[in-house]
Amino acid sequence: MSGHGEKMGRKQEQAIAALLQQPTIMAAADSLGIGEATLWRWLQQPAFEEAYRRARQAVVDQAISQLQQATGQAVATLQEVQRDPDAPASSRVTAAKAVLEIAFKLRESEELERRLATLEEKLQHMTAPTKGGQSNES
Repeated sequence: MSGHGEKMGRKQEQAIAALLQQPTIMAAADSLGIGEATLWRWLQQPAFEEAYRRARQAVVDQAISQLQQATGQAVATLQEVQRDPDAPASSRVTAAKAVLEIAFKLRESEELERRLATLEEKLQHMTAPTKGGQSNES
C-alpha cells in the first residue's frame, strides 16, 4: 500500500469498519483476528488514515443529518410545553428559555459568519496581486 492512489485491501476496509464499531483499537484488532500492532501500523499509513478519517466524518455527517431532521419536532415540542397552560410553570419557563437561548445562539452564529466573510473579503483584496505583479500589502 505504498503507491499513491492504491486501493486498500479487504482486511483494511474491514479494519475501518471495526474501528468505527469497537470501543478501542485493541477490540477492533481482536474482532478482525489481527494484532493490535498491525492496526496501529495501518493507522500510520496516509492512505489508510485518510480513509478512516473520511469514514469517521461520514458517521458524524449522518448523525448531524438525523439531528437536523428532528429539529422541527423538537421545536414543536418546546412550543407545546411553552403554550400548555396545564404544564407546570417550571416546564413552561424551561421551554421558553431553551427557545430563547437557541435563537440567541443562531443570531450570534449568523453574525460571526457575516463578520468572518467580511474579513476574508478584505484579506483577499489586501493580498491580491496588482498590475505590476506585487500584492497590495505594504
